[in-house]
Amino acid sequence: MILPGFIYFVIFKYFPMGGLIISFQDYQPFLGVSESPWVGFKHFERLFTEPTFVMLLRNTLLLFAMEIVFFFPLPILLAVMLNEVRHKLFKNSIQTMIYIPHFMSWVIIVSITYVFLNVDGGVVNQILEAMGLQKISFLTSPEWLRPMYIAQIIWKEVGWSTIIYLAAITVVDTQLYEAAEMDGATRLRKMWHVTLPAIRPVIITLLILKIGNTLELGFEHMYLLLNSLNREVGEIFDTYIYTAGLKNGQLSFSTTVGLFKGLVGLILVMAANRLAKKFGEDGVY
Repeated sequence: MILPGFIYFVIFKYFPMGGLIISFQDYQPFLGVSESPWVGFKHFERLFTEPTFVMLLRNTLLLFAMEIVFFFPLPILLAVMLNEVRHKLFKNSIQTMIYIPHFMSWVIIVSITYVFLNVDGGVVNQILEAMGLQKISFLTSPEWLRPMYIAQIIWKEVGWSTIIYLAAITVVDTQLYEAAEMDGATRLRKMWHVTLPAIRPVIITLLILKIGNTLELGFEHMYLLLNSLNREVGEIFDTYIYTAGLKNGQLSFSTTVGLFKGLVGLILVMAANRLAKKFGEDGVY
């Protein structure tokens, strides 16, 4: 059972690490890795000295912080609420409905958003106009990009993210609930004093893994939302790598940015894991 996952990581995760060597070269495809000239830390110096770096770091960290604050707790809350539903058919129906958005691509999600929020003919702006209010340019306004980005993630992934928490809840010892009930605990008290403490190790593990993806927000979603008017607040490392590497042909520089992201993620995972152990949790390793 482990073999398919092991093969996947070797082929698509570990084997490509050999290509990171070009971040120390002025890589030319027609020369190859062996013949391309070495430039040392030239690309790293460029990355950290360009004004763009501050913008990329700011945008990426702000979006990640918003994910942690607004998205991360929601699957936990939703899983606990679903666990309290006793009618099996109703529970299964709710789960099916909240799982469906996960299987839609970001192209579809952003397209649906466009239909609702477009200035010309968008449903939301039509309602605002009918109420005598001014139309809002959601898709091009910098101040609306981040809330729209987080709202789309919540709608698409919050249901699917409950699966692992629901699985963790199913292995909670039922005798704990019975003991709490004998002590007079209400359903809310049982959720707070039994369910949440029981799944705390799972929450901590997923939080550590999430912290490791601080600079890894994903390319496709943000790229579909970007335009010339909101790029200042929406450009992140993932979209910048695409622009620098594929559009501008700066393969070595874009690899340097990717290496920087990976190193930051590794350091954050190790730091978060060590902090978790200091507080008595198991951590990831």
